[in-house]
Amino acid sequence: MYFHVFKRFYAVGGASARLGRPSNNLTSGIVGLANVGKSTFFQAITNSSLGNPANYPFATIEPEQAKLIVPSKRLNHLQNLYKSSKKVPATLTIFDIAGLTRGASKGEGLGNKFLNDIRHVDGIFQVIRGFNQEDITHIEGSVDPVRDLSIVQDELVLKDLEFLEGIREKLERKMSKTARNSAEYKLMATEVELLDALEEHMYEGKKIVHFRSHWSQEEADLLNKHNFLTAKPALMLLNVSPRDYLLQRNEYMHDVSKWIAENSPGDKLMLFSAEFETMYNQFEAANDRDGLEKYCRSLAPEFGEESGPESCLPKLIVEMRKSLGLISFFTCGPIEARQWTLREGSLAPQAAGVIHTDLEKTFISASVIKYADLKDMAPPIKESQLKAQALVKRGGKQYVVEDGDVVLFKAAKGNSR
Repeated sequence: MYFHVFKRFYAVGGASARLGRPSNNLTSGIVGLANVGKSTFFQAITNSSLGNPANYPFATIEPEQAKLIVPSKRLNHLQNLYKSSKKVPATLTIFDIAGLTRGASKGEGLGNKFLNDIRHVDGIFQVIRGFNQEDITHIEGSVDPVRDLSIVQDELVLKDLEFLEGIREKLERKMSKTARNSAEYKLMATEVELLDALEEHMYEGKKIVHFRSHWSQEEADLLNKHNFLTAKPALMLLNVSPRDYLLQRNEYMHDVSKWIAENSPGDKLMLFSAEFETMYNQFEAANDRDGLEKYCRSLAPEFGEESGPESCLPKLIVEMRKSLGLISFFTCGPIEARQWTLREGSLAPQAAGVIHTDLEKTFISASVIKYADLKDMAPPIKESQLKAQALVKRGGKQYVVEDGDVVLFKAAKGNSR
């Protein structure tokens, strides 16, 4: 019996540090103007009656919270492969946050409360209205997604500018009482210099997250103390009619894509329909695939997907986790196959700590199998066969856990998981 030993490699120039909380339990929030379909989206993605999708502004006041199951074909395969009695998927916490309005940064429409709710999440699902439906009012009086995008971004940026000014004033007062040649003073001076550069960037209406494509660890550490609204990753969701979703086209798509490229570069745009997802859930609950297909054909006779209509919600969940820098590793055995959530770039002891803090404290090593080596295998799996093929590798304290790793942790005091 022998093991290959993993080594940790660093990219030339070092990997970019990540903005945001250094946590494995990151959350997401649904953000947008009032009456754009946020609560309907929340009900669809949670497959629940939570939220309040009423046809008037401020139907939602307090944010609703739910946990989403992270879809994983890999977990399904691993459960079958290891003949596990049960499977335990990973989850992602999501909040339905009340709609913003023009002037929210100055307190309009309970804006300060709603902006504060956004501050408590780590990633943003930004819902943009791209459907024309006269019986659903629009707080601005008309459907114009580009205008709506500008309003939301302006309000977030203005609030961050106000927040930034307060931080800088406190730093400057503290610097005036600190020795100029001290390490503390120099660190504060570096922070003020960064804040000044960010202020210029935001005066152009741009978000902090797009100030750089590559952040140093020092910059990330300085910014992460403050939890800026515009430092959070965002997934842009253009909410369209069911017909537009099925045909994957929309009259506003081009203009929205152009606006994002110019004003929020790096944010991913996805087409979805909250109304379609609601109907999809109803047909799925009734196990009525034929009814779903008839419904889709009635809306779009030219719809030609051979595989039939599919929900985009699993993709949205996966994309949000990617934007948050979260990956999955697995523990498998006859009792259960479980998917765990981990921050990208984490070391093996940190991954062990996700399972139990004692495993991190007493970590010895990790036996690792790459999912790519398992994906084409048929059950039942035999550990002796994997070892004979040198597919089981050992990772020490400096091993960086990768997405899809199947891991057995070994720790002192006879602990393993």
